[in-house]
Amino acid sequence: MTRRDLVQAARAARRRAHAPYSGFRVGAAVRAGGRVFEGANVENASYGLTICAERAAVVAAVLSGRRDLQAVAIASATSPPTPPCGMCLQTLAEFAGPTLPVTLAGARGARVETTLGELLPRAFGAVGLPRRGR
Repeated sequence: MTRRDLVQAARAARRRAHAPYSGFRVGAAVRAGGRVFEGANVENASYGLTICAERAAVVAAVLSGRRDLQAVAIASATSPPTPPCGMCLQTLAEFAGPTLPVTLAGARGARVETTLGELLPRAFGAVGLPRRGR
């Protein structure tokens, strides 16, 4: 699967977003274990309960037993394309390293190719936690 295919999957997921409050629809697609998992933002009247597209896609992958993210694409209708929020970047960092390819797709063909490390250069991870039993 190419980055273009991953972007198409993210755009398809975006069409299924539930965004009645903000109108800001986002779709995401992650490739993990050779498969593609989609997610879309799902808003809630209690805004803090809203689920971002990126986290929804990662959760779908994890629930299928895939924890080795190989690439992610995020689709929005903005130009330039909107990057993931901090919570989503941290979630991606839990299952991928800094070289994870990230494609941001926006309106009118706008596209940004980057990496997780460029978007989150000093990600918090397990190495920052104390070991159990010390």
